Amino acid sequence: MMFLQFFIWGGWFVTLGTFLGNNLKATGGQIAMAFSTQSWGAIIAPLFIGLIADRFFNAEKILGVLHLLGGGLLYLMSQTEDFSVFYPYVFGYMILYMPTLALVNSVSFNQMKDTAAEFPLIRTFGTVGWIVSGVVISYVFGWDAQASIANGALSNTFRMVALASLVLGVFSFGLPKTPPFGTDEQGFSLKNALGWDAIKLLKDKNFLLFFMASILICIPLAFYYQQANPFLVELGMDNPTAKMSLGQASEVIFMLLLPVFFARFGLKNTILVGMMAWVVRYGLFAYGDVVEKTYMLITGILLHGICYDFFFVSGQIYTDFKAGEKIKSAAQGLITLATYGLGMLIGFWIAGQISDAFVLENGMHNWNRIWKFPALFALGVFLLFLLIFKNEKINFQNKS
Repeated sequence: MMFLQFFIWGGWFVTLGTFLGNNLKATGGQIAMAFSTQSWGAIIAPLFIGLIADRFFNAEKILGVLHLLGGGLLYLMSQTEDFSVFYPYVFGYMILYMPTLALVNSVSFNQMKDTAAEFPLIRTFGTVGWIVSGVVISYVFGWDAQASIANGALSNTFRMVALASLVLGVFSFGLPKTPPFGTDEQGFSLKNALGWDAIKLLKDKNFLLFFMASILICIPLAFYYQQANPFLVELGMDNPTAKMSLGQASEVIFMLLLPVFFARFGLKNTILVGMMAWVVRYGLFAYGDVVEKTYMLITGILLHGICYDFFFVSGQIYTDFKAGEKIKSAAQGLITLATYGLGMLIGFWIAGQISDAFVLENGMHNWNRIWKFPALFALGVFLLFLLIFKNEKINFQNKS
């Protein structure tokens, strides 16, 4: 289940920008609109889970229905030749897909006796699925080769994941029963779904700064998701999609190293290292090439593990610590809404504007100028956090 869940996402999302720019001749602003559907999905998903999944139906059944419907939309996306037709499909798909991220977790948790010990291994299969999708695209079919892209081969990625979505949809109905957790007596709280009950945490100046930094750091994060694959393709890197999956491999490694680093250097330093990794990564992208400085590009990709784990996972732990038991779920909902919702929504839009601003006469991009923007922006967030945020002692081992 977890393998297919992330195989589907990684199998089209990584190459989306390249597909849109080459197959549909989309502008940077239009590409930003397509990527922003992830943010809208993240905003709407808590409402869907709270109103329907947690109250009325088994999670595995909803998971199956959503992936069957999603498979149909993915196929329709593969058939489009115009962005105005493509956009409603991708918007509808992300509204369906984002709730499934919570549903696969619910199915997993319901079968486990010790979530903290058992879930990391299960979740790792999702990362493996994402990596395998990139390897299949690059090394099995070669859809991201220069000649293949020119012939429109990236539309095949949607057909591939459409089939995988149908398989997961059917498979989901055979998963162990996961009944709804909500009750009519409890009702549904819109405030809780959006994390509004945790808004009082922002009265804590330290958490408020962390909250603001979380939104701001997602702006440079959006550049990576939206621009990295088109950037590597435009530079002429061989098998760029498979090589980008090295970032997910590093994510697994640094996830294992995170508890050690967290315990030795503390919360603030761990988050600062994560922020600085963004600065270094984009600096490497700005000055790397595929002739003599390919190592700079590969290093930038490998930094993904530090970029993601050291900031976002540490941030989830910090949020859990500050919230306590009563508003734990609301607090995580609030930080998710801030990052994958608001932060990345802003980031995708800015990335699209910056991309359009540095298009050269030959249709290529001035990538040196493009990557300097998120590098300097991340540096600004780093300095803000360094100077203002006060370190707090947290027992990592007591947090899942």
